[in-house]
Amino acid sequence: MKEYLKKNGVRLAVVIIVAVIVVLFAGRALDGSAGFLTNAVGAIQQPIQKAATSIADWLDGVYGYLYEYDKLKADNDALRAQLEEAREAARAGEAAVEENLRLRALVDFLEPRSDFVVESAKITAWNASNWESSFTISKGSKHGIEAGDCVITEYGAMVGVVTETGDSWATVRTIIDVDTSVGALVGDDSSAGMVIGDYALMQQGLVRLAYLSEGAQMFLDDEVLTSGRGGTVPQGVAIGTVSRILTEAGGQSEYGVITPAADLGSLSQIFIIKDFEVTE
Repeated sequence: MKEYLKKNGVRLAVVIIVAVIVVLFAGRALDGSAGFLTNAVGAIQQPIQKAATSIADWLDGVYGYLYEYDKLKADNDALRAQLEEAREAARAGEAAVEENLRLRALVDFLEPRSDFVVESAKITAWNASNWESSFTISKGSKHGIEAGDCVITEYGAMVGVVTETGDSWATVRTIIDVDTSVGALVGDDSSAGMVIGDYALMQQGLVRLAYLSEGAQMFLDDEVLTSGRGGTVPQGVAIGTVSRILTEAGGQSEYGVITPAADLGSLSQIFIIKDFEVTE
């Protein structure tokens, strides 16, 4: 009804007004020569005028309603847009505060490791495959990032290793990926071992510690750090803690189940160690 009046309201009003004028004109033209018609026109003239006035008032009211409705709708749309802008600004402010906190934590971590050259990056996409644990970041080779670089959180917890780079992107394989292989030190006596990926454990967000040096022991809650072996990953970066100790199927050796120090599920920004001093 509203759309019909918008399109045809003016035409309807014109038709009604023209009809009234024709009737009035006919009555006046015949005045004095056709008494019956004149009287008849006079009898219906007043009701028609009242009806025309009522219709005009009704149309005016309808147009007023439509105008007010459209104005209210426009005002409502404008308020919605302003609210969304305010929400976006709030989200941007929260993101800036969170990033500032991360950078402060990173400064604290780097204070005793002045040899670390670090580049920050955002995670742009996670790999959707169930067979690996990796993600893409927003920086690449033109930022000095290379395959093999160690990736950490702002607290210095190891996230993974860069495996591939483009000009402005790179792929990071996480510490729990099935292809992970990182030299490690475990416990107070820094026994050497290897942190290696395991498909079943990866599904649980965990990783395996195996190949401990002969005579080495590990205990629950022992901290596991990078050994720095090979020179691609710096020594002393936190990998995680021993959460379970299990025996291999043959019963000949033990291995540890490691809970990563990095909360991989909550990552949004990471830091790449591009250079560091290699310890002997």
